[in-house]
Amino acid sequence: MIEGKPLRTVRSFVRREGRLTPAQQRGLDELWPDFGIDEGDQILDLNTLFNRDVPKVFEIGFGNGSSLAKMAADQPDHDFIGVEVHRPGVGQLLNNIGEQNLTNLRVACTDAVELLKHQIADNSLDRVQLYFPDPWHKKRHHKRRIIQPDFVALLAKKLKTGGHLHMATDWEHYAEHMLEDLSSSDDFINCGDETGFIPRPDYRPLTKFEQRGHRLGHGVWDLLFKRR
Repeated sequence: MIEGKPLRTVRSFVRREGRLTPAQQRGLDELWPDFGIDEGDQILDLNTLFNRDVPKVFEIGFGNGSSLAKMAADQPDHDFIGVEVHRPGVGQLLNNIGEQNLTNLRVACTDAVELLKHQIADNSLDRVQLYFPDPWHKKRHHKRRIIQPDFVALLAKKLKTGGHLHMATDWEHYAEHMLEDLSSSDDFINCGDETGFIPRPDYRPLTKFEQRGHRLGHGVWDLLFKRR
């Protein structure tokens, strides 16, 4: 507390709104009512949200949403919730949902930490996906990285026993940071090999960003941890 005021919560993102294209604005206007998740403080019944009981996957920071839309299309026996703070990406994903007639994908435009805390029930998720989060590579900014012990503990509460946390990054130092924080948790078991990492699983699409990185010789590290 400073002079009677609570300390500001350190966020792992900076809102860079950008300009919405007319198509992205239409997606928000026309498709949000059917596929958007509004902010609130009531726990969501995910089976009611999707009108069925199948595995639930929660992705944090989907960017423009193309990879998440492909995963939803390729895995019709799973339901997906995507969370992104940047409205242009949300509008674009909503358009993908409409164009591909995806019924197994819902979208939230909010802080994923707050959504998890207030609207996602404990022991309700089968997989959490965190792909290429902001590495905040300067040392003084490391406190902004989303993977921290408190957040790992929150994810453990929301995942079912046997559920998985799948992460990927193209920053080796951040990969090591993730590996250390997850390995230090009593709630998770590493599913990787002796290095601690796994090959990219087939269900995670290879993005254009990642393909460009491969051409430039950049590495990508995937980590998979199972909830005890």
